[in-house]
Amino acid sequence: MKRIYVVGTADTKGEELAFLADAVAATGAAVCRVDVGTRNATVPVDITAKEISGHHPDGVNAVLGGSDRGAAVAAMGVALARFIQSRNDIAAIIGIGGGGGTSIVTSGMRALPLGLPKIMVSTLASGDTSPYVDVSDIIMMPAVTDMAGLNRLSRVVLHNAAQAISGMAARPAPPPDGKASIGLTMFGVTTPCVTAIADQLRSRYDCMVFHATGTGGRSMEKLADSGLLSGIIDITTTEVCDLLLGGVLPATQDRFGAIMRTRLPYVGSVGALDMVNFWAPSTVPERYRGRLFYEHNPNVTLMRTTADECRQIGEWIGARLARCEGPMHFLIPEKGVSALDIKGGAFFDPEADAVLFEAIERTIQPNNTRCVTRLPLHINDPEFAQAATAAFLDIARHLGPRTCPPYRARTY
Repeated sequence: MKRIYVVGTADTKGEELAFLADAVAATGAAVCRVDVGTRNATVPVDITAKEISGHHPDGVNAVLGGSDRGAAVAAMGVALARFIQSRNDIAAIIGIGGGGGTSIVTSGMRALPLGLPKIMVSTLASGDTSPYVDVSDIIMMPAVTDMAGLNRLSRVVLHNAAQAISGMAARPAPPPDGKASIGLTMFGVTTPCVTAIADQLRSRYDCMVFHATGTGGRSMEKLADSGLLSGIIDITTTEVCDLLLGGVLPATQDRFGAIMRTRLPYVGSVGALDMVNFWAPSTVPERYRGRLFYEHNPNVTLMRTTADECRQIGEWIGARLARCEGPMHFLIPEKGVSALDIKGGAFFDPEADAVLFEAIERTIQPNNTRCVTRLPLHINDPEFAQAATAAFLDIARHLGPRTCPPYRARTY
């Protein structure tokens, strides 16, 4: 039976946890009370902190055996995430907390698939919630008053939160319209390409386009890990530049990890690997003074990647993709990788591009499931979008091993 998990620190927020659980149960929903406190619980719970702690990679004592509260909170967050991933009876999850509790509970929530209802009632909900929400769909609800015992306002807030989570669990979103969803990555300098691909595929697929700003790529891969995507067209892999070279819109070290884990049909390319992103010119690190820059706007400064940097970027991408076992086709546009990397453009550098292309092609280790094709096109040429569309449709139809044909000029 699916249940609504009500999670909090039953040592310091026991009264509020019990009130919230009772309010959820009063709606008719099945409830599971979960303690993530690091001291003795003050109210009855269904799942104890010790049981949660047992899911930490280093065991219970890594969470409950020390005197450092900060370390205990961090360890409990790890344990809760692993516990959550082991469950198959969660209809929805609601948590309460101050600073420590919010950190713990949202660590667990972020481990859940997108779409499963999640509400965090927190004293931190009116500030910067990005460390807690990240790329998940957690709803942060302000507690308004501190959680130091119930009062007339906190009872109303918790009652409303209970009604909200119960309603979401009882009335899930209707199923999609039947089209499978695919993820696409785009930047301003690859917009013509990705827009054309989406236009060509929209009659068959629900096309979800993600802006390649670090969080965009992570959001797309989170959807893939959640089982909500049927394929990926990763034209714009620029977040890797910022990861490796210190830009402000970086991927994480897990970029392409979802492709490895899910083995989804994947078409990739080198979109915007000619640039690293910084904010206003004054934010550019001193070590990059004297480099080639382009002022995208007063608040965004782009730096052209050098040949040596392109080699590093290409090798990193290729090494990651070489570990992917699903069907893959990687396309290389030999005439430029962005709107700036075109003959006469600010970042046109065929020599640097050639190093990038060679590094990717060498390290990706093409085989019967991983194809690499060079095209005598610019990434924003209509023919390149047609080729990417054709490549995706091809591997989506042929999910088993296949031999990649050499490129021959043709009409797609």
